[in-house]
Amino acid sequence: MRRGARHFMARLASLRSGGVPDAPALPVRDPWPGEPGRGARIIKGEIDYRGAVRPLRTGSFAASDASPLMLAHIHGFTWLRDLRALGTDAARSRARALISDWIGCDQRPATAITPPVTGARLAAWLGHYDFFAASADDDFRQMLMARLVHDARHLSAAMPIEARDGRAFTALKGLIAASVALPEHAAFLPRALRFLTPEITRQILGDGSHCERSPASHLAVLQDLTEIRALLQSARAESPPQLPGTIERMAIALRGLRHADGGLALFNGTSEDWPNLIDLVLSQAGRTGRSSTTLAQSGFHRLTAGKTTIIVDAGPPPGPGMDRFAHAGTLAFELSVGRERLIVNCGAAPASATDWRDALRATAAHSTLIIADVSSSEIKPEGLGRRPTRVEVNRQEANGAHWLETSHDGWQKLFGAIHTRRLYLSESGEDLRGEDSVVAAEPQPFTLRFHLHPNVTASIQQDNEAALLRLPSGQGWRLRAGGAALTVEDSIYFGGAEPRRAEQIVLTSTPDGPQQVKWALTKMG
Repeated sequence: MRRGARHFMARLASLRSGGVPDAPALPVRDPWPGEPGRGARIIKGEIDYRGAVRPLRTGSFAASDASPLMLAHIHGFTWLRDLRALGTDAARSRARALISDWIGCDQRPATAITPPVTGARLAAWLGHYDFFAASADDDFRQMLMARLVHDARHLSAAMPIEARDGRAFTALKGLIAASVALPEHAAFLPRALRFLTPEITRQILGDGSHCERSPASHLAVLQDLTEIRALLQSARAESPPQLPGTIERMAIALRGLRHADGGLALFNGTSEDWPNLIDLVLSQAGRTGRSSTTLAQSGFHRLTAGKTTIIVDAGPPPGPGMDRFAHAGTLAFELSVGRERLIVNCGAAPASATDWRDALRATAAHSTLIIADVSSSEIKPEGLGRRPTRVEVNRQEANGAHWLETSHDGWQKLFGAIHTRRLYLSESGEDLRGEDSVVAAEPQPFTLRFHLHPNVTASIQQDNEAALLRLPSGQGWRLRAGGAALTVEDSIYFGGAEPRRAEQIVLTSTPDGPQQVKWALTKMG
């Protein structure tokens, strides 16, 4: 009722107000780079975002048949970065045309006016004002400024927003950007700051991880928080005391979620193709070069020895309300050697409206074990249903070597089964030993998968008990296993800019075989 009353007052203020500023009083700068290639696609009338491609031209803002994430991206206008990166007069004209079309559209989907999307749009329009509006005519600028004031009032009235995940920070960022750029609406700032500290306390874990357990979401929240800090500095406003320390802890945690090629590990809706952006975010966050090897609260573990890096998801999935990007990848791991990825997960297409979105969230798309082709968590469109509730971890290190023992109960209710995974990485980083077990009263059929990066080739050796894996550099690794049949099968990789064919090593249990597979991955030569 209070939120409804605030919205009514915001509408009343919009009707009564005749004073719309001619331009932002203080500049707001969007600090993140765009991609000229994606900008060129927008000029041609389509938008590419996180595994999906959709039309984006005048007259398309009323469409509502895209996925919720794609709709949020389209109506949030963060893609203005891509047009700015292109930097041509045609890019400026297209930006103005699309913004004018959006303002004039009277049949937008409900997603377009939700607080997180409104916040993203406010920050994007203000952050790119000099790019697309400085050379525009007076009618366009007046229309734009009137809409900015209207949306900022309604966003303020919507606080605190209903979304309880990382989108809350995007909404707060938009309101703070409006308060900085529109000093006559300075009351927006204390209202935004009132809710910022509680969200930081609720969403950022003690180890610096974000509670959604998605490296991509972690990066997005860190971007929002660094932008908020810069906005407050430009307005000479006092930041909440928790903000600097939170940004520093999140930067340390983010470094722990990267492979040596600079990209993120592919867990829970994440792709690898953002190394330059990550470097920029970390430079904006601060100069600390430390990285965390154990993110105890979120459950990610990083094992490094020699040139080998292993990142393991050894934590329970995020809870309801925080699981929009959650995958059924408990106990999955990725392995890279130097700047080359060897074992990966299949990636994600969270903005896709096709079956690929959920297929990539399933356990079979991760480098871990699956029982009876049933995912360890139940995949639902809005998050997860059944999921592991107890994930146990025991980690030890000695003389540069690492030992990690983990287990989860994701199949306990269905099959009375526990999956246990043990990993040992030698001090040289050239010898990884693994043991995967299914502990159950009755034998369970299971499959163990090692998805390979598309640049890796695999071939079965003559004894059918080992596979030779060859990296692009020519370096070879041998994967041997006992207790299951070994095959090389097709896979697919959504970790980069485009889907790519790949291969996977598959270890399949036999009906009368043991409920345990021992395997070893060793460098050759």
